[in-house]
Formats: sequence, C-alpha cells, structure tokens
Amino acid sequence: MAASNYSLKVNRDLLDPKFESYRLSLDAIPTYNVELDAAVEEVKLKDTQYTLEHMRAFGMYNYLHLDPWYEDSVLFVDCKGRVLSLTVTLDTALGKPREVYRLIADPSQGDSQLCASLSLTSATWAALSDGAGRLYLLRTGKRGDSSHMKWEPLFSEDMGEPFTILHSVSHVQDGVHTMEVLLLRVQKDLQETKGSGYFVSLEWISVANSAGQGEEKKYEVRKRRVLRGKSVPHYAAVEPKGTGLMVASEKPFVFTHLDGCPVEQVDSEPMEVEKTDHIYFWLQTAEDITLCVRMPEGVTKEEVQFKLTGDSISIGVRGFPAVLEGQLYASVDPEASAWIIKNQKSLEVTLQKRDEGPMWPELVVGDRRGEYVMSSEQAALLQDRLAYLTSEDLNGNPDVDKPPCNSQELEDCDGFPEDSFSLTHFSGELLKPTQVVNLGSHQYLFTVDVNPCDMPCLCLRHDVDALVWQPRPDQPSNMWEHIATFNALGYVQASKRDKKFATCAPNFSYASLCECLRRTFIYRQPSPVETVLFNRKQGRQIGQVAKQQVASLDSDKPILGFRATNERLYILTSSHIFVLKVNNN
Repeated sequence: MAASNYSLKVNRDLLDPKFESYRLSLDAIPTYNVELDAAVEEVKLKDTQYTLEHMRAFGMYNYLHLDPWYEDSVLFVDCKGRVLSLTVTLDTALGKPREVYRLIADPSQGDSQLCASLSLTSATWAALSDGAGRLYLLRTGKRGDSSHMKWEPLFSEDMGEPFTILHSVSHVQDGVHTMEVLLLRVQKDLQETKGSGYFVSLEWISVANSAGQGEEKKYEVRKRRVLRGKSVPHYAAVEPKGTGLMVASEKPFVFTHLDGCPVEQVDSEPMEVEKTDHIYFWLQTAEDITLCVRMPEGVTKEEVQFKLTGDSISIGVRGFPAVLEGQLYASVDPEASAWIIKNQKSLEVTLQKRDEGPMWPELVVGDRRGEYVMSSEQAALLQDRLAYLTSEDLNGNPDVDKPPCNSQELEDCDGFPEDSFSLTHFSGELLKPTQVVNLGSHQYLFTVDVNPCDMPCLCLRHDVDALVWQPRPDQPSNMWEHIATFNALGYVQASKRDKKFATCAPNFSYASLCECLRRTFIYRQPSPVETVLFNRKQGRQIGQVAKQQVASLDSDKPILGFRATNERLYILTSSHIFVLKVNNN
C-alpha cells in the first residue's frame, strides 16, 4: 500500500461550533406517487454470493438514477428491461415514466445475472449494462427536451463476467470523442486458500470513435485497465478528462493489467513527506505550544524570515524557500507568541493558543515532517488513564466461566475499519497512486453529484459533523476541497440502525436518510426563525433553527432507490415512485 502523503484541509469557516441540535418539525411533507406499469425487480443474491463485498456491491445497489444535467429527472430499469425516464414539472400532475430504451433479454445467463445498471455519461450520452456482461453506449440526444427521442446504441460489446457500472465520463481527446467507463466485479480468487475466496475488480475502459471524417460514427475499445483489491470501494470515479482515477476503499487497490498484459509491480519510491529526518519538533500544554525548527548553522536573527497570523505560520531563511509554512491546526494569539534562536542552529517558537484546553493532533495541517514530543508528566497521565485496559492475565474477564473472545469467530462485518481505509488518486498514465489520504476514522456517508461537469462529491464523517468534499484533480495542492457541512449529521446517522441510503440536495439545503422500509428522515440546514425564541439554559435569543422532518411512505415494499434534487426527494419501490416536495423554490 502506498504511504499516506496528503491530508484533507477542513475549511473552518464552514463549521459551526455553536450548533446545538435538530428540532423535530411536524410540518407535513407533500407526497405524491406514480404506480408503475411493470415492477422493478430486485435481484436477490445467490447462495454463491455470500460475502460482505457481494452485499455492498449488489445487495445495496441504488436502482434509481438522477440525471444531473436535467433537474428533477430520474431513470430506472424495470423487470421487462425497459429504461424508463420520469421528469417532474408539476407535482400534482405526475405523468407516467416514459420508455427511452429496451434491453434484449438473454435467457442463457441464469444464476450469473446481476441487476441492470445505468450511468449518465454526459448531457447526450449514457452507459448501460444489462447485468449479464454486455456494455452499451447510447446516444440519448438532449434528454431534457420535450421531444420523445429514443436512445440510439452506438456501441455494444460483451465485456466478460457480469458487472455493474460505477461511473462514466465523456470528453474529446486530440479531436476524438472518447468515453471512459468504470466497471465493478466481485470475482472468485482461485489462488486464495484463506479468507472469503473472492476479490474485487475495477475495470477502467476507454471507448473512442474510430470512424474517419465524414464517415458514420463507429466506437471501439481503445484501452482496458484493471485494478484489483479486497473491498468494494465506497467511492470510485474517473476524472472529467480521463487522465486519472479516484478511489475510496477500506483496502488498497493496485493496477494489475493493461490491455490484457500484467502490469509490473514495483515498489514505489518513498515520498518526500515520509522521510524520517524530522525538520521540527513540538510539544504542547493546554495553554501553549513550543516549536523547535532546525535552521542552517550560524543563522542570525536578521536572516530569519518569520511570519505568524492567527491561523497560519511561515518560517524560513532569507533567499531560500520557507522551511515550514502552512495553516495551523487551530488559532493562536500572535501578540502573545515569540521566537528566539537557540545555539545558532535552531529556532524556538512559543505559540499561545487562543482557545485553551483542547490538545492539537497536528501542528501544521497536512505537514508530516515534524515530530510530536510528549512530556514525562503527559506520558504518566496517559498511562494511568489506560491502565484499566491492560491485564497481566491472558483472560482479564473476572467471570472465568466465559472464555476470551476468539477473533476467528468474527465475520467481516464485525471488524472495525482498518487503518488502510484511504482515498487515493491514481495517475492514468503512470498506473500508480500520486496522492493518498488516510481516512482513518472518517466514515464514508454518501456520494452526490453537485456539478455534472465536475467529479462526484463524497461526504465523510468528521467528528460529529458530515463534511462534503469536492475533488479538484486539476489542483494537486488542494485536490479535495471542503465545500459544505451538515452539522451533527455524522452523529445522527450513526443512530439509524436500519439506514439503507443517504444523500443530500445539490445545493446542500438538506440531507436525507432512508430506512429499508417506509421511513425517510430529512435534516435541513439552519434557517432564521419567524418568532422570538430563547435558550432557557443560557438565557440567549436563538436566531436560527435546524429542522428535522420524518416522512412515512404508504407502502410495505422495500425501498430500492433514493435520490434528491434541490426541491424533491425521489423514492423507488418495486411498484411505485414516490415524490416528496421538500423545498418550494
């Protein structure tokens, strides 16, 4: 696994430390529904698909697809193989879903059949899988137009074992129209004697127009790249220009094949940020931080370039790049901070914390070239606090009749996410990672399309909040940008034991969770209140309130699809589409 060399930079202006809670609102949510002509058939897992990865990949599949290019338009595939589109303009006059394409059933597939999957590649193209191993690339025309144009297949090819489509993009490369499609498979590992006996495969396919000028369009596969891992990725997407790939997964992926030929696995060179020679050391108390930075021997105070603001620091020597520069983990008081030169070869800086009490996990955000030094008093206190977790006996359980836990009896779903849980950017040219973020305890929550021209955003739990991150592949120094926050949603969603899907509005006005049956929870961003409210405990007036609403569907069928737009929530069951009017814009 490639070493972590990047950290997510939280925009503290988007955090609300004074957020209290969501207030339950009893306001009714207008709900409408359309009965389907044919059922949406949920593909049940077979006896051979018994692993946790099969459940994540196919058992929790979202059968409803939102068209990010045309607002309030959703699509799905029914049991007859029809691709159906529903566009809502007036909630009280919902029309029937319109057929735009029909798959030809292959009766020879049988047990290996997966659910049909769809990815809207661009405003005029779509990628479709029949669940039996065939990939279609369809020219859809402008789907938002009132004309009832049927989709035209311009590429159809059997790609081998059945798969689902994770993502697809369309771009023009050297004057040639090219589409990038990312396929997911869970395959049998014949060489593995331990574990589940399966591995996860990501196949990145490039399909390009091979017709000459003036000829009818003809598309063919130009390149096939295969990645292999041991866990189904929570997030996987191709860059808009097809130059790279981003994957968030609990276990690492590596490129194994290029156009059918094995990719030579070479040990990656150690990255600069992982060098063991630390350039600074720091220790802290509840009130302040002491920082010691290595400097060229014989340096004078006139040569030192030191700049400190409330949120950032820069230390260097005149005529040379800064030795240490970046955003501090938290705010300091520049007026109460100072620095001195020690032994003509190091700079000692004292930083006064603006908020006393909290201990910092890092000094400069994302900088791993320093070493944290713990005082002897802090080490002794930590040892005392953790003493109750240790025992000299093999079985520390005072109830001797109960044996200690046997880790071999645990299943995959019982385990805590491993330290290898990471967000990785792969170069399509080098076929290796370039940026790796160790997500650690940052639980993945959901993926959402905010701007169809950009990569999908991913939402991660940070402490109690849910933070939305927008990938910026064209900005290597800020590859994942924090663009929105849902206060306390990370904590709230953890209590929903029956949660199946989660999403949010593209404008971040609300987030929503649904259970396997009936219930949907909506969490709105704080908004001004119309009446005067006071906090009784603190005796202060409340200017904004964040509302929580609960909607219950009039259906006993399992929820198969769940998508959100700025105004509506769309919920798909096997027999109906429900439309919840969440906002009135």
